[in-house]
Amino acid sequence: MKHGKKYREAAKLVEQKAYTLDEAIELLKKTATTKFDGSCEIHIKLGVDPKQADQNVRTAAALPHGTGKKLTIVAFVSDENAKAAKEAGAKEAGTNDLIKKIEKGWTDFDVAVATPDQMKELGKIAKILGQKRLMPSPKAGTVTPDFKKAIEELNKGKVELRLDPNAILHNIFGKVSFDNAKLRENLVTLVKAVLAVKPSGSKGTYLRSMTVATTMGPGIHLDISSVTAEARK
Repeated sequence: MKHGKKYREAAKLVEQKAYTLDEAIELLKKTATTKFDGSCEIHIKLGVDPKQADQNVRTAAALPHGTGKKLTIVAFVSDENAKAAKEAGAKEAGTNDLIKKIEKGWTDFDVAVATPDQMKELGKIAKILGQKRLMPSPKAGTVTPDFKKAIEELNKGKVELRLDPNAILHNIFGKVSFDNAKLRENLVTLVKAVLAVKPSGSKGTYLRSMTVATTMGPGIHLDISSVTAEARK
């Protein structure tokens, strides 16, 4: 892949070393390449096999300062609860009509919340939601009787942590416009959540690598010991 001039200039600022938490956040903002307010991302490689049930990682973290991104949320709830779900912040709510809309190809949302009694109906669209990584999950806190609380927490900055097939977590933890302290606190909170759900089946090194980057910016390798020391305080 051929990178543009801005990327190449930003990449020159990044040394081939592992940066401490504070060094990385400081450098992160200097390597932003977009005119718009880009996102700050972290990519964590874990020493697990996601294909093994006892090694998969899926949880959630409530970032104290949010991600800076406005989420589009849908809620699979009974018709009598649809109004309350929308008032809590869901764009669409219900079950039957929402399922029909998704069956026709609509998946223009970021996260789905469901009450347990509606989950059986989602079997009709499980494949669609699964392929888009949009299936509600109890581990992520998106299958719950308290759908209003779940929607409100998501809007305040709760994020799902879910492995890709290569055992890597990809998450946004803020915006370039956030000050360093907010980015730092969000990042430490996210890592704490990852450490808290280390699978019993994980052998050897759990956290293999951590890299942060801004939207379309170069990767900055983190010194894992520096980050975990903060996360374990």
